[in-house]
Amino acid sequence: MPAVVSLPLSLPDDAQKRETCARCIEERLARQAGIRTAAVHRSAHGSATPSSTNAQSPNLTDGSTIELAYDPQQITLSQINDYLRQAGGCISPSMAHIILPVRGLVSPRHEMAVQRSLSRLPGVRSSASYASQTIRLEFDRRACALPEIVRRLENLGITLRSPNAPLDAQEPQNSPKSAASTPGVPPHNPPGTPAQPPPITPITAPQLAPSVGARLAARPAASSPHRLVRWASIVYHQPDLLVAICAGLFLVAGFAVHLFDGPQPIRIGLLIVSYILGGWFPSHDMIATLRRFRVDIDVLMFAAAFGAASLGHFEEGALLLFLFSLGGAGERLAMDHARNAIDALAKLAPTTATRIQADGSRREVNVNDLAVGDRVLVQPGQQVPCDGVVESGQTDIDQAPITGESAPVAKSPGSEVFAGTINGQGVITVVVAKPSSENTIAKVIRLVEEAQTTKSSTQVFTDQVEKWYVPLVLISTGLLIVVPPLVGWIPRREHSSLWAGWFYQAMAFLTAASPCALAIGTPAAVLSGIARAARGGVLIKGGNHLENLGRVRAIALDKTGTLTRGQAQVTDVITLDDALTADELLRLAAALESTSHHPLADSIAGEAQAREMSLPDVSDVQQEPGMGIRGRVEGRPIAIGRPSMFADDLAGLAVANERIAALQEQGKTAVIVADDVGVLGLIAMADEVRPGAAAMISALHRLGIKRTIMLTGDNRRTAAAVAKQVGITEYVAELLPQDKLDRVRALDIEWGRVAMVGDGINDAPAMANATVGIAMGGAAAGGGGSDVALETADVVLLANDLAKIPEAIGVSRFSRRIVIQNLVIALGVITVLAPAAALGLAPIGLAVLFHEGSTVVVVLNSLRTLRYRAVVA
Repeated sequence: MPAVVSLPLSLPDDAQKRETCARCIEERLARQAGIRTAAVHRSAHGSATPSSTNAQSPNLTDGSTIELAYDPQQITLSQINDYLRQAGGCISPSMAHIILPVRGLVSPRHEMAVQRSLSRLPGVRSSASYASQTIRLEFDRRACALPEIVRRLENLGITLRSPNAPLDAQEPQNSPKSAASTPGVPPHNPPGTPAQPPPITPITAPQLAPSVGARLAARPAASSPHRLVRWASIVYHQPDLLVAICAGLFLVAGFAVHLFDGPQPIRIGLLIVSYILGGWFPSHDMIATLRRFRVDIDVLMFAAAFGAASLGHFEEGALLLFLFSLGGAGERLAMDHARNAIDALAKLAPTTATRIQADGSRREVNVNDLAVGDRVLVQPGQQVPCDGVVESGQTDIDQAPITGESAPVAKSPGSEVFAGTINGQGVITVVVAKPSSENTIAKVIRLVEEAQTTKSSTQVFTDQVEKWYVPLVLISTGLLIVVPPLVGWIPRREHSSLWAGWFYQAMAFLTAASPCALAIGTPAAVLSGIARAARGGVLIKGGNHLENLGRVRAIALDKTGTLTRGQAQVTDVITLDDALTADELLRLAAALESTSHHPLADSIAGEAQAREMSLPDVSDVQQEPGMGIRGRVEGRPIAIGRPSMFADDLAGLAVANERIAALQEQGKTAVIVADDVGVLGLIAMADEVRPGAAAMISALHRLGIKRTIMLTGDNRRTAAAVAKQVGITEYVAELLPQDKLDRVRALDIEWGRVAMVGDGINDAPAMANATVGIAMGGAAAGGGGSDVALETADVVLLANDLAKIPEAIGVSRFSRRIVIQNLVIALGVITVLAPAAALGLAPIGLAVLFHEGSTVVVVLNSLRTLRYRAVVA
């Protein structure tokens, strides 16, 4: 059932902007998966900017509210807030969001029980994930405090994986100073600032972050020189597996006594111990379920086991509990395998750093103690401890752990570096740009953990089926016990009475019809798919997005910053004066352009710097906005600019114009370099196409993508040149952001599912309205683009690697196939085995083997996604 909530909302003060923002919010949210309805209720007037009398108030709402009906299992509150912020609004900071790593979620059925219990607390919505052992909480701090929620979890047998963390640190504070410093609570706008809604940062519980490393440290090593030692370690760290194995040993011993006509008391005693051990861990969930006056799969299994025992079939009942407990332990072991692929991200974050003190001394500190502006020393082979900028030194850094790039990336002063990447042979000094809780790897871990708590539409559907299916099985079992004996039908197997015979067949039917494999198959596949994508440098922010990505039939791509590098590079230096070489022409132009901050000027100056040219002195510089620049270089008058800047009778201008026209046909921009006598030459620049762009388009077509189209705000000539280079036959140029949005909507109407690939900033409206928004450079984009990309997109390419798009689509489709296979296996076993058991064709033992076997098969099948490899043509 969707959660219907009314959330405080901040909107701009201006009436027209408020109305536009409200309509945009309603329209945008209505298109998102998991949102049923969205209605903004505007206040009579805006007051988003606090006055001098209330500037310290922590409540930034202006009286507006948004009423939402949404499914917390399919979309998160932070994602909703991102959509609101793109439209110019935001949720009140009283709304909190946190991911809790927990212990005690014992089965997929337990998820729903926990969610139902938490929903009874005022203002609390949650999504629990057995697969990832996390709970996502979304709550109004004014209505319910976090410790109260934790107490409710403890009453349910759920404990935090970091029990010593101070949970009350995230509670709202009355002091404005402490509120501003509390994670998850934004600072207030000072009086006189524009009425812009502040961004709401989700609560991230930095106190809980060390628990990630702690739980990894507590786990057995992934590999061991001796396989026996490794398996012994697994058994030691997973007591439910050890208990299940012991249950199996007592079962074998009891069966042996029965087989060789041993003493019956010994046989019964051994089997009773097997019952106790086999049901020890599953019974916890069953008892909790019965206390809530509900029934689930665990209840069905125990009913079948004890039903068999009541008929004297002790071995078959013990076999059921043994395989049920073994299957549960196997599920947890296999799901740990999938979780490790994501938890490995946490290992990338170093815990210490070498900080350079103000007096030049060095001190080893915890990374959490680093502040923005601190200087840290990174030695060869060390992990970079922070997101920052290289201050001194040169090196090559392996960014594969974060971005998936295959080759090390050269770094020099001014280059960005990311926490968790591995330094090469150079020694570098890095200036910290972000605190440890906000660096790229921390955000990726947080977003991946959040993604694990969302569910695909297929998983939501199977959960809904299970709700009515389990009671239906229980009712059918009761009817099978009562109706045939009353009618006088003879059971297939001989028993002491009609009632006993049909009771046995009913227990076999109950075992065969239980949907264990159906419950675990989809979440296991989704978790494995998200983990595999993250390992390859692609962040998929939820099960729905994973599922939708593989169904995309059309893809729209931005040009600048997506198909191209986003920065003009000098491509041609053409001299038209025989007395001047190309290097001399570039040296003169770069000297003059180094005094300008125009993007094209930066490209020319940057090219000269890359060639290590020494630039001459410049004087008398005059900017001509929109035209070019003039000045004296070594006393010689030099002018650089577009053709219209120069007199028509300038020597060589006609020839220069012809060459410029030819360069423009190639999608290049050219400027003229001239002195007071005539044209000296031309410098052409272009926003170069990214390596692999053409291969990516070709791979998309091989994957069956029906339509690829380039959407750009650039001119038609440049767009045509880029489209030709990358192999796109369809493009639309000179588009505003609203035009891109309209084009994406048209594609959605025509093809049903469309993806939009952009840089996460200018393309945000189109990306938000596409079925799947894909952002470039979640970790590699400069200038803050990484933060925007991580927030706005459904899928983020952590490196600017276009080859990851076909790979991500391949992972999505492979995961989808695994989900379908799991559903076929689960439903196939139930469809064949349940009727056979009801008719007496399948005894309890056979029903147990196939039922529990199918559960293990679907989990192992799901783990195949972790080994997915992209097909290279």
